[in-house]
Amino acid sequence: MENALPGQTKTFRTGGRWKFIVGGLVILAAVAYLIISSTQANAQYFLTIDELKSRGPALLNKDVRISGAVVGDTIQYDPKTLTLSFTVANVPADNSVIDKEGGLAAVLHAAVVNPKTTRMKVVVVGQPKPDLLRNEAQAIMTGQLGNDGVFRASELLLKCPTKYQDVVPNQVKAQ
Repeated sequence: MENALPGQTKTFRTGGRWKFIVGGLVILAAVAYLIISSTQANAQYFLTIDELKSRGPALLNKDVRISGAVVGDTIQYDPKTLTLSFTVANVPADNSVIDKEGGLAAVLHAAVVNPKTTRMKVVVVGQPKPDLLRNEAQAIMTGQLGNDGVFRASELLLKCPTKYQDVVPNQVKAQ
């Protein structure tokens, strides 16, 4: 007991080591729990407009993620209340279907110009109007479908495929 303080025994030092090991395991378990619970909380459905409408009652007021093509002439924005509303048209989720139909830009265009495509109104409150919000942009939204059939988005991401397409310079044309 050379290293023991007065009144301390070797058993206490061994008990301190066990306390350290148990404490470390408790911290490790807490971190693992937080990672698992946050992953499960952030897991969301990713649906097309058609899928959301067909499952509507089961998904009312539940967080879901949807994607659709922005119908440009429906975009309305009130800068005073930061309220943005627009309509999205259904686009297929299957990449092989998108490729078969000529790519994402062609699919978005076809969805917007076809009046028979399933559509849904979207409302976003509390965000400034995004620069990429325009006709035929792909909107990816996270939010909830209300009883009134309106999708209230809490998150809005936009992709404009025509902006990122490669442009072939005139001098490289095949002869």
